[in-house]
Amino acid sequence: MPEKRTVAAVTGKGSITLIEQDVPPLTDGTVLVEVHSSLVSPGTELGGWRRLRAELDEPKPLAEPRPFGYANAGVVLETGEGVRGLRPGDRVACMGSGYALHADYAVVPQNLCAPLPDEVSFAQGAYGHLAATALHALRRGEPGFGEFTGVVGLGIVGQLAARLHQLAGRFVIGWDVIPLRCRVARGWGIDTAVLAGSEDEVAATEAFTAGAGLDSAVLAFGGDATAAVESIERCLKRSPDGHPVGRIVVVGGCKFPYTSSLTNVDIRRASRTGPGYHDEPWERGADYPPVFVRWSTRANLQLCIRLIAAGRLDVNCLTTHTIPLARAEAGIAAIINEPDEILGVVFEMEHQTSQRRERRDRRG
Repeated sequence: MPEKRTVAAVTGKGSITLIEQDVPPLTDGTVLVEVHSSLVSPGTELGGWRRLRAELDEPKPLAEPRPFGYANAGVVLETGEGVRGLRPGDRVACMGSGYALHADYAVVPQNLCAPLPDEVSFAQGAYGHLAATALHALRRGEPGFGEFTGVVGLGIVGQLAARLHQLAGRFVIGWDVIPLRCRVARGWGIDTAVLAGSEDEVAATEAFTAGAGLDSAVLAFGGDATAAVESIERCLKRSPDGHPVGRIVVVGGCKFPYTSSLTNVDIRRASRTGPGYHDEPWERGADYPPVFVRWSTRANLQLCIRLIAAGRLDVNCLTTHTIPLARAEAGIAAIINEPDEILGVVFEMEHQTSQRRERRDRRG
């Protein structure tokens, strides 16, 4: 078993570096995973590093670089006491802040892992965490078949939320200010994507709903959402006395004032992957009774992997960059200042690179 691991870490300058640290001890209810791919979030990770760079007048290095990441996939090497349903050699998708790091080895609680079918690649499996986040946002919005939904912010979570709403029988219009994201949304089958600011998103939404108005909206971005919510408010369905009615699910870190005009709008937060996440006993195996908690974090994660395996959630189109972990620092530096050209960034570990080289050698 490995004693050391290589981990990507963020410095006080907002740059990425690689550090070596001890592999965490394998404790009850956890599994040791040889990581093959991990997913970098363009918002919470790349966006955060970019903001950190912009805010610094002078570099202010931290006492030590901070490891980061919360979505990866790989192969189980060893299991701790009490682990059920996972064994060495199993392919798994893993999630969880502080666990599923951008590292070549990770120790992850068993309930934050889901088996990965052979037809699902490690890079696809690394989308599990954000897919489960989007799925929980859908559940929080209580979708009705045939309803209209607007998704504001077509980053990874927004894209996944839009597609999952379609699979739930809804008609979806997406808004974003970045052309790439609108092209990706249209390319993988989202009903309509509007380049907000360049196009009239309110008029486009009215036409899309044939004047019926949106039944719900998902806010999947960070920052000031005042203008976006004002536009969504104009797009929601109306009561006979003219009040906007519907549901707004906030899955991103955006903020907006709660005004009197929103008093008939149901606003819901959905910033998790489902029940269980951050409940340490649950993460390590103390499951909730499924009859009462049907859609826990792990159940959501497993369903997302099943949808990917069935080809109903095609996450391949969301990946814009693949970078070897060994070149993380240079690879991120080369793209971080071009945020409008980035969506999914996948780190690929040396295990996978070696396997590909071996396959090429065998074919040769």
